[in-house]
Amino acid sequence: MIHINHIQSLSRRRLVGSLAACLAATMLPAAHAQPAAVAEAVADLQHDWEVIRYQSPPGDRAKAFEALAVKAHKVSEAFPGRAEPLVWEGIVVSSWAGEKGGLGALGLAKQAKSLYEAAIAIDGNVLEGSAYNSLGVLYYKVPGWPIGFGDNDKAKELLQKALALNPKGIDPNFFYGEYLIETRQPQQAVAYLERALQAPPRPDRQVADTGRREEARELLEKIKAK
Repeated sequence: MIHINHIQSLSRRRLVGSLAACLAATMLPAAHAQPAAVAEAVADLQHDWEVIRYQSPPGDRAKAFEALAVKAHKVSEAFPGRAEPLVWEGIVVSSWAGEKGGLGALGLAKQAKSLYEAAIAIDGNVLEGSAYNSLGVLYYKVPGWPIGFGDNDKAKELLQKALALNPKGIDPNFFYGEYLIETRQPQQAVAYLERALQAPPRPDRQVADTGRREEARELLEKIKAK
């Protein structure tokens, strides 16, 4: 004889199972939608960044990047565990530091460094190695000890990682070329700057690509003028 308690137990199990299945079905679209939502949020940050960097008056950039850093941080908080927003928050904070300049920018540079390192801990390959590239840039731009954390050897290691992941990309080639100039190797920089000029265009990044190519041309002209 089947005890009534056993029947009730089976009913409860079926009910719990059905509820779990319904819950999973409800959550599934959201899980699948997250990558698209992340991509959209990051694209929005990219657009705002390139408008500030390449189309805004120099005197307005520091305050604009400061405001964008707040927005970027909210995106990082909205997508915990995703590397892409951390990379772009780092880029925005780094850009703010660059516009601010001087020793007062060192705290921002350290903040950006932490953001890049957090992104690399999640997925260093994301965005074609942009975290490695951007962190490498910090290492050769920031003063070394005892003022800052700058380290040309570390910069080279990170920039080469980025190049290995995206050998034809405009940014890794441009910044490796700039690094070679900064470390007094201008003739070796020429090949990388020329590759930056020949890099394939990035979808929806026309403003950034145009600006970066102009920067590459300016560096090449300086090398040839010497």
